[in-house]
Amino acid sequence: MKANIGIKEDDKQQVCLQLNKLLADEFVLYTKTKKAHWNVEGADFHSKHLFFETQAGQLEQTVDSVAERIRSLGHYAVGTLVDFLAHTHLTEDSRSPNDSLGFIKELLENHESIIEYLRAEINTFANIYHDQGTSDFVTGLMEEHEKMAWMLRAHLR
Repeated sequence: MKANIGIKEDDKQQVCLQLNKLLADEFVLYTKTKKAHWNVEGADFHSKHLFFETQAGQLEQTVDSVAERIRSLGHYAVGTLVDFLAHTHLTEDSRSPNDSLGFIKELLENHESIIEYLRAEINTFANIYHDQGTSDFVTGLMEEHEKMAWMLRAHLR
């Protein structure tokens, strides 16, 4: 059954296209954070292992909430690795060694990339696609990423 929620179908389709790109970014970042959790080495192994695990848990919830937002608009969320890689703005390649500093720098870059994407889309969702709900939703996600980026950045001082 169609979701009759006061947003034109063409607008919902465009919103969900952008949300599927975001979902792909979130899933790739989640996967990279799990990789850091599994593979970090060095004298600070234990603390960073736990830190990356916490961030991965937060991202897992974010992935789920983005997919549920897409479904609440009456569309389907992408859900295969091929789809995620086709839609993401991020690269899955790791250019860093398996030390905490390398992982932190790379994950920070990815969070900041997602923050910039979200900030650019907030007004588009509200003003172009007339979807204040998604605009509010991505504002909250942006704030979550800003906090996670701050936590990563604090390790670089």
